[in-house]
Amino acid sequence: MTHARTSDGTRIAYQTSGAGAPLLMLSGQASSHRWWTRVRADFDAYRQVITLDYRGTGDSDAPPGPYRTQGFAEDAIAVLNHLDIERADVYGTSMGGRVAQWIAVTHPHRVRRLVLGCTSPGGPHAVERSAAVRRALADPDPAAARRALLGLMYSPEWLARNPEPYWTLGDPTMSRHARHQHLLASNAHDAWDALPRIAAPTLVLHGDEDELNPTANAPLLADRIPGARLHLIAGARHAYFEEYRDVAGPAAREFLTDTC
Repeated sequence: MTHARTSDGTRIAYQTSGAGAPLLMLSGQASSHRWWTRVRADFDAYRQVITLDYRGTGDSDAPPGPYRTQGFAEDAIAVLNHLDIERADVYGTSMGGRVAQWIAVTHPHRVRRLVLGCTSPGGPHAVERSAAVRRALADPDPAAARRALLGLMYSPEWLARNPEPYWTLGDPTMSRHARHQHLLASNAHDAWDALPRIAAPTLVLHGDEDELNPTANAPLLADRIPGARLHLIAGARHAYFEEYRDVAGPAAREFLTDTC
């Protein structure tokens, strides 16, 4: 495990694999780099893949906070700096897509191409999950809440074919405090006013059956970011990149390797 150090002294663990042009991949809320475990090899085949453990997750430090998506973006830049990578493609999913938005806005010269998956602009313009979904996720029975989250991530058919572990459910090693800080960071995200400043060619990917981060957020992002492309994946829920890897992986690869 290798670490980069941020401006506030926090150690951020990062991982590299594969070979080729650099691709920074950012995971969802309260998740470490293991979020990408099932699909990482698809990207290793043509890219140097860089992942990281957000502060509070995995082998990174867990300072008190507050945590913000803008701060996670600066942590990612610290990793790129540590690796002497001046410019990379960036692929962020869920909260990682929110972090990726800030990287592209505040460090435009560092982003060659941008993929935003199952994410949202945040703030009052975003489409929030339904009250029923919120109630299910807040069930006082942890087992029931976990079942609800699994159902929002994957179809029953996929779950029947693919046994545990499910890394998209979060980092089990996180402290309760860090988990809460991640929730606050994701909830506070609002990049709406900044999105038109994104200059990198952008692909927006989303499952058309995503109720955790409603699909309606995808066209909002695509319309707000100049020249962005939109690709909705039929039948996919929140973890579209795993269940529909045979669709999502090639879509990302085609976009990232497009020379136009």
